[in-house]
Amino acid sequence: MKQIYLDHAATTAVDREVMQAMTPYFTERFGNASSLHTLGRDANQALTRAREEVADAIGANTEEIIFTSGGTESDNLALRGVLREHKGHIITSSIEHPAILKTCQYLERIGCDVTYLPVDADGLVDPGDVESAITRETRLISVMHANNEIGTIQPVNEIGAIAADHEIPFHTDAVQSFGKTELDVRKMNIDMLSLSSHKIYGPKGVGALYVREGLKINPLMYGGSHEMSIRAGTENIPGIVGFAKAASLACERFKSDTAHLMKLRDMLINGMFDSIDDVFLNGHQAKRLPNNANLRFMFVEGEAMLIHLDLKGIAASTGSACSSASLDPSHVLLALGIPPEDIHGSIRFTLGRENTEKEIKYVLEVFPTIIEKLRAISPLTRR
Repeated sequence: MKQIYLDHAATTAVDREVMQAMTPYFTERFGNASSLHTLGRDANQALTRAREEVADAIGANTEEIIFTSGGTESDNLALRGVLREHKGHIITSSIEHPAILKTCQYLERIGCDVTYLPVDADGLVDPGDVESAITRETRLISVMHANNEIGTIQPVNEIGAIAADHEIPFHTDAVQSFGKTELDVRKMNIDMLSLSSHKIYGPKGVGALYVREGLKINPLMYGGSHEMSIRAGTENIPGIVGFAKAASLACERFKSDTAHLMKLRDMLINGMFDSIDDVFLNGHQAKRLPNNANLRFMFVEGEAMLIHLDLKGIAASTGSACSSASLDPSHVLLALGIPPEDIHGSIRFTLGRENTEKEIKYVLEVFPTIIEKLRAISPLTRR
């Protein structure tokens, strides 16, 4: 049975061109970038090129890119790097990724104040709420660019302008939006931005934090002077090279990929509404990632839908991959005001560049039957 993979927000396959770029740095060009011999200098040159490629992808300067192990470390470095030694106030949203929310909870335990902003029924933060939450003690604003569950794209430009007017650093988690939306840290008034390789067809275990020149942050780990003395530890050169190649490919293919993903996304959403009753779209209808379709099916349970989809060779998700084992209702969908009993009927389909119309047609062919069978045995009643 051919596998139809519709869980690209969780992770992506490594692109063949990315693998080709990485391979020499595992076996032939394996030097430590801090070594002075030829192999070391070769690795250092690869590191510099990679930093330039990632910086170019977001409109940054080369020295503003700090390579990390991924989005979670980048988020931690941004928040804890600013607030660990300077107790103060941070503003964030109620629907952030756990890497932000749990870091904020840690910061609260060590004496910081955190404001968790509400969102509307579409998952949007009101920029006016951001400005109203600012106090004399506010040291950082962190609002994600696009939500990992529902795909809603936040008004980051407006929030960044507000932060700049008040001279407060602004961080955004762009792990899901990188490669799928246009990003320019200068135009968007972004001071720190988190990225992850494995969401854009690069390897797992590598990411980056953009830090605007002049903004001082404290390291999380101490050791050597790697990564401008912000992130100690021998750099993962094969992973970084792969990440940079994936970033370059994402830029090259941006227009074609985006058009392709939006076409398939809309085909999937419209097909579901045409063939199934009592289905709702979670998140904003228009201000959403081009590859995200988060749908809520009444009177059925998400885990059962996933099992039946898997039996048909279709991989999807009930929400964030980082919370997939939890039985608790999604904090994102709760923040949208959706009743807990309805939240569990949500499925997240996230598309990738290799998906085809034929695959979406197959999903639309088999899924209505799955819903019909599950509703027939469901203890839930139609209201």
